Amino acid sequence: MRVPNNLSRGGLDFNMTPMIDVVFLLIIFFLVSSHLARQEVQLELDLPTAASGRQAEEKEGVRRVVVNILPEAEDDRRIMVGGQLLDPREFAQMIGYERQRAAEPVEVRIRCDRNVAYREVEPVMLACAKAGVWNVTFAVIPGGSR
Repeated sequence: MRVPNNLSRGGLDFNMTPMIDVVFLLIIFFLVSSHLARQEVQLELDLPTAASGRQAEEKEGVRRVVVNILPEAEDDRRIMVGGQLLDPREFAQMIGYERQRAAEPVEVRIRCDRNVAYREVEPVMLACAKAGVWNVTFAVIPGGSR
Protein backbone atom coordinates (compact mmCIF):
# COMPACT_ATOMS: atom_id res chain seq x y z
CA MET A 1 0.00 0.00 0.00
CA ARG A 2 1.23 3.41 -0.94
CA VAL A 3 1.27 6.17 1.70
CA PRO A 4 -0.25 9.46 0.43
CA ASN A 5 2.21 12.28 0.13
CA ASN A 6 0.70 15.68 1.02
CA LEU A 7 3.56 17.53 -0.65
CA SER A 8 2.60 16.33 -4.12
CA ARG A 9 -0.96 17.73 -3.93
CA GLY A 10 0.01 21.37 -3.69
CA GLY A 11 -1.07 24.02 -1.23
CA LEU A 12 -4.44 25.46 -0.41
CA ASP A 13 -5.24 28.30 -2.85
CA PHE A 14 -7.72 31.15 -2.50
CA ASN A 15 -9.44 32.65 -5.49
CA MET A 16 -8.75 36.37 -5.08
CA THR A 17 -10.61 37.50 -8.22
CA PRO A 18 -14.02 38.12 -6.57
CA MET A 19 -12.43 40.07 -3.72
CA ILE A 20 -10.43 42.23 -6.13
CA ASP A 21 -13.60 42.91 -8.14
CA VAL A 22 -15.48 44.02 -5.03
CA VAL A 23 -12.63 46.28 -3.90
CA PHE A 24 -12.45 47.97 -7.31
CA LEU A 25 -16.22 48.48 -7.35
CA LEU A 26 -16.08 50.06 -3.89
CA ILE A 27 -13.26 52.38 -4.97
CA ILE A 28 -15.22 53.48 -8.05
CA PHE A 29 -18.39 54.01 -5.98
CA PHE A 30 -16.65 56.22 -3.43
CA LEU A 31 -14.83 58.22 -6.12
CA VAL A 32 -18.06 58.92 -8.00
CA SER A 33 -20.10 59.74 -4.89
CA SER A 34 -17.44 62.10 -3.51
CA HIS A 35 -17.21 63.83 -6.91
CA LEU A 36 -20.97 64.41 -6.95
CA ALA A 37 -20.93 65.73 -3.38
CA ARG A 38 -18.14 68.19 -4.22
CA GLN A 39 -19.83 69.28 -7.44
CA GLU A 40 -22.61 70.97 -5.47
CA VAL A 41 -20.30 73.40 -3.68
CA GLN A 42 -17.58 73.85 -6.30
CA LEU A 43 -19.59 76.40 -8.23
CA GLU A 44 -17.79 79.72 -7.82
CA LEU A 45 -20.17 82.17 -6.17
CA ASP A 46 -19.35 85.35 -4.30
CA LEU A 47 -21.16 84.37 -1.09
CA PRO A 48 -22.42 87.09 1.26
CA THR A 49 -20.76 87.66 4.63
CA ALA A 50 -22.57 87.35 7.95
CA ALA A 51 -21.59 88.81 11.31
CA SER A 52 -23.61 86.22 13.21
CA GLY A 53 -24.64 82.64 12.69
CA ARG A 54 -23.31 79.20 13.37
CA GLN A 55 -21.57 76.43 11.50
CA ALA A 56 -24.06 73.99 9.99
CA GLU A 57 -23.77 70.59 11.56
CA GLU A 58 -23.78 67.49 9.41
CA LYS A 59 -26.72 65.42 10.65
CA GLU A 60 -27.07 61.73 10.00
CA GLY A 61 -30.27 60.70 8.22
CA VAL A 62 -31.02 64.10 6.69
CA ARG A 63 -31.41 64.48 2.93
CA ARG A 64 -29.65 67.71 1.90
CA VAL A 65 -30.47 69.55 -1.31
CA VAL A 66 -27.96 72.28 -2.26
CA VAL A 67 -29.54 75.04 -4.33
CA ASN A 68 -27.24 77.45 -6.20
CA ILE A 69 -28.82 80.72 -7.36
CA LEU A 70 -26.75 82.18 -10.17
CA PRO A 71 -26.21 85.92 -10.67
CA GLU A 72 -27.03 85.82 -14.40
CA ALA A 73 -29.88 83.85 -15.92
CA GLU A 74 -30.34 81.73 -19.02
CA ASP A 75 -33.95 82.42 -19.99
CA ASP A 76 -35.70 82.29 -16.62
CA ARG A 77 -33.36 79.60 -15.29
CA ARG A 78 -30.99 80.74 -12.61
CA ILE A 79 -31.63 78.01 -10.02
CA MET A 80 -29.10 75.19 -10.23
CA VAL A 81 -29.65 71.88 -8.43
CA GLY A 82 -27.41 68.90 -9.12
CA GLY A 83 -25.83 70.59 -12.12
CA GLN A 84 -29.20 71.27 -13.79
CA LEU A 85 -30.61 74.73 -14.43
CA LEU A 86 -34.24 75.03 -13.34
CA ASP A 87 -36.86 77.73 -13.42
CA PRO A 88 -38.89 78.40 -10.23
CA ARG A 89 -41.78 76.18 -11.35
CA GLU A 90 -39.48 73.22 -12.07
CA PHE A 91 -37.73 73.74 -8.73
CA ALA A 92 -41.09 73.69 -6.90
CA GLN A 93 -41.94 70.37 -8.56
CA MET A 94 -38.51 68.92 -7.76
CA ILE A 95 -38.52 69.92 -4.07
CA GLY A 96 -42.09 68.63 -3.68
CA TYR A 97 -41.04 65.31 -5.15
CA GLU A 98 -37.94 65.13 -2.91
CA ARG A 99 -40.05 65.85 0.17
CA GLN A 100 -42.58 63.13 -0.70
CA ARG A 101 -40.10 60.40 -1.53
CA ALA A 102 -37.65 60.97 1.34
CA ALA A 103 -38.28 58.97 4.48
CA GLU A 104 -35.98 61.27 6.43
CA PRO A 105 -36.28 65.07 6.81
CA VAL A 106 -35.13 67.23 3.91
CA GLU A 107 -32.76 70.17 4.39
CA VAL A 108 -32.27 72.85 1.73
CA ARG A 109 -29.04 74.84 1.67
CA ILE A 110 -29.24 77.98 -0.45
CA ARG A 111 -26.01 79.28 -1.99
CA CYS A 112 -26.39 82.54 -3.86
CA ASP A 113 -24.18 85.34 -5.06
CA ARG A 114 -24.16 88.42 -2.86
CA ASN A 115 -25.39 90.49 -5.83
CA VAL A 116 -28.53 88.39 -6.37
CA ALA A 117 -31.69 90.31 -5.48
CA TYR A 118 -34.13 88.91 -2.92
CA ARG A 119 -36.81 88.58 -5.62
CA GLU A 120 -34.68 85.76 -7.08
CA VAL A 121 -34.35 83.95 -3.74
CA GLU A 122 -37.99 84.30 -2.70
CA PRO A 123 -39.40 81.66 -5.13
CA VAL A 124 -36.98 79.09 -3.71
CA MET A 125 -38.06 79.82 -0.15
CA LEU A 126 -41.77 79.79 -1.09
CA ALA A 127 -41.39 76.45 -2.90
CA CYS A 128 -39.71 74.97 0.18
CA ALA A 129 -42.49 76.26 2.46
CA LYS A 130 -45.23 74.91 0.17
CA ALA A 131 -43.51 71.51 0.05
CA GLY A 132 -43.24 71.40 3.86
CA VAL A 133 -39.48 71.79 4.00
CA TRP A 134 -38.77 74.02 7.00
CA ASN A 135 -35.06 73.38 7.43
CA VAL A 136 -33.68 76.02 5.02
CA THR A 137 -30.20 77.46 5.58
CA PHE A 138 -28.05 79.96 3.74
CA ALA A 139 -24.39 79.46 2.92
CA VAL A 140 -22.40 82.54 3.95
CA ILE A 141 -18.86 83.54 4.71
CA PRO A 142 -18.37 84.23 8.44
CA GLY A 143 -17.16 87.66 9.52
CA GLY A 144 -17.86 91.17 8.33
CA SER A 145 -20.79 93.35 9.27
CA ARG A 146 -21.94 93.85 5.72
